[in-house]
Amino acid sequence: MTAIVDVRNMGKVYDGGHVALKDVSIQIEEGEIIALLGPNGAGKTTLISALCGIVTPSSGHGTVGGHDVVTGYRKARAMIGLVPQEIALEPFEKVINTVRFSRGLFGKKRNEALIEKILRQLSLWDKRNSRIRELSGGMKRRVLIAKALCHEPRVLFLDEPTAGVDVELRRDMWQVVEDLRKSGVTIILTTHYIEEAEAIADRIAVINKGQILLVEPKADLMSRMGQKTLRIDLMEPQRDVPAALAAFDVTLSADGQSLSYIYDTGGERTGITRLLQTLAAEGLALRDIQTKQSSLEEIFVGLIKEGEP
Repeated sequence: MTAIVDVRNMGKVYDGGHVALKDVSIQIEEGEIIALLGPNGAGKTTLISALCGIVTPSSGHGTVGGHDVVTGYRKARAMIGLVPQEIALEPFEKVINTVRFSRGLFGKKRNEALIEKILRQLSLWDKRNSRIRELSGGMKRRVLIAKALCHEPRVLFLDEPTAGVDVELRRDMWQVVEDLRKSGVTIILTTHYIEEAEAIADRIAVINKGQILLVEPKADLMSRMGQKTLRIDLMEPQRDVPAALAAFDVTLSADGQSLSYIYDTGGERTGITRLLQTLAAEGLALRDIQTKQSSLEEIFVGLIKEGEP
């Protein structure tokens, strides 16, 4: 596939010496969803702002659809839809007029059929004549997405799009994002909700202190770095971990009813067979056995900690 967004060695140093981006390189393929994860101040918004022409990089360069984001700003920006974190909408304007106006800003001819399609796709058609001030926070965010889509961009940046949105509406918006991807739109998502990235992203990029720590397919990342926990529920509670299990990295629950054993799915041997044999030799009867895969959140937290001095 072709990289529609190409960032090479991009840096950004603000007045006063704050380094917001440091030698960032990332290539984003056409038609994919990539989640950009990182703590507050990691550089997520600065990277998006640089690609959208809101701030000027101090070094390196970036292109969108082959157009340089600095020297070819107008052509690059015309390919981009941006949904910012902040809800900045004219409160007394109607929904449909707000979207129409945004399309006009990009020099696009009036297209009522397209506007209706976008509003229906975002479940806003019934609210088209409502004033912005009458909408809920979640609906206002949908209006922001509609504004970003009305000029038919090929790349959509979503900067914390579901912040402050309830769980049900958040999942509805995940479906909207998936539908947009199916229509060929490339989506770059920044989020604090790890489950959001886990649910909809094709690839995960982790950024911290202005640097990209890794970019990997979600499944590969979880397979490579993920661990599994084997939980063994016992028929009889134990006061301590049996001495015979000292060679294993097992922990006993507070109530003494279960043992937990963490193992690497990518290792040559998991040690599970030997562990179970030892339990049987000790005469410990088992009630149940279950495994749990490490979540993306656990992996993410581990990566951030590794990157800290």
